[in-house]
Amino acid sequence: MLKSRHLLGLDGMEKPEIELLLNTARSFREILDRPIKRVPTLQGKTVVNLFYEPSTRTRISFELAEKRMSADIVNFSAGTSSVKKGESLIDTVKNIEAMKIDMVVVRHSSPGAAHLLSQVLDANIINAGDGGHEHPTQALLDMMTIRERFGNLAKLTIGLIGDISHSRVALSNIFGLKAMGARVLVCGPSTLIPRGIERLGVEVFHNIDEVIPQVDVLNILRLQLERQKSGLFPSLREYHNFFGITRERLERAEKPILIMHPGPMNRGLEISSHVADSEHSVILEQVTNGIALRMAVLYLLAGGKSEIH
Repeated sequence: MLKSRHLLGLDGMEKPEIELLLNTARSFREILDRPIKRVPTLQGKTVVNLFYEPSTRTRISFELAEKRMSADIVNFSAGTSSVKKGESLIDTVKNIEAMKIDMVVVRHSSPGAAHLLSQVLDANIINAGDGGHEHPTQALLDMMTIRERFGNLAKLTIGLIGDISHSRVALSNIFGLKAMGARVLVCGPSTLIPRGIERLGVEVFHNIDEVIPQVDVLNILRLQLERQKSGLFPSLREYHNFFGITRERLERAEKPILIMHPGPMNRGLEISSHVADSEHSVILEQVTNGIALRMAVLYLLAGGKSEIH
């Protein structure tokens, strides 16, 4: 059973809880392969998907997870709501809660938004990404995908490559992977690596060709131009030349490396099409696992005490 009623982040989450989530997700993954993919686990529960930022993969993944578990779903989009009229986040969610909802999946541009909601609502809160802070379900599905290939996360070396400063995926992965006993390397331009990140137990590199020989997995992060200030690197072309993951770079490695990307991908920038579509890529497996992982989160927060069989 999870210690908290909410999933706000992976900071401070211990190995047994992460293992419970991953094991439960594995059980739900088997359900997705059945002819009838629906279970009545959340029948009678109402889940609100509260998205203040654009999303494709995460939003659809949560919606499918909720539908597979027979929940009633309410989809909220800030662009077509009273937010446009000046309504605050607190007033919006208080009005939604008055409609007797049970769970809220929230994505917001402000770090800490999910934590704020957990303080003012009685519903279970699931953080689907809060600014540049955390994105816990993405990190959990990443770990699930790695564990499927290697059987264990302990003692693996995982490289997080690219825009570490603006990536909520990177921070959640660091917290989760370190809790599971993995070695974590981060690599990118010095302007895209937060100062003091070594305090989280990671090793910092600025040369991708030094990282590739050491890793079992490369998790390649999107260059988040919409969150960046100008002047953090000379040009997109130069970024690709120095940090882009290409076939030529990977061919110099002594062993095959598992290739991951949380999406959406900028093909030809942080990752080449050849690498993204290669036999070592598990990018589409990440997407499928995301549904199972989010089913597990919903199940456990709704009161499930153990993995499904």
